[in-house]
Amino acid sequence: MMIPQKYTQYVFSFFMALIMSCIMSFVITLFNMGLVEGILMIWLKAWVFAFAVALPTIVVITPLVRLSVSFVVKS
Repeated sequence: MMIPQKYTQYVFSFFMALIMSCIMSFVITLFNMGLVEGILMIWLKAWVFAFAVALPTIVVITPLVRLSVSFVVKS
């Protein structure tokens, strides 16, 4: 089952938030904690929290970013 094209922005936002929150939470968790026992669970908890913040942020901020880009990119 495919998602209708009219939801492209939300599907993009979902995957962007998923991937970026995964990478950033992993890097920041390792930076702050190091390779300690239980790091996987610590990171997964951080990832869930980061994703919960990232998804609505991306949905809200994307139009502002597109507008900003249109001001600095020559057409």
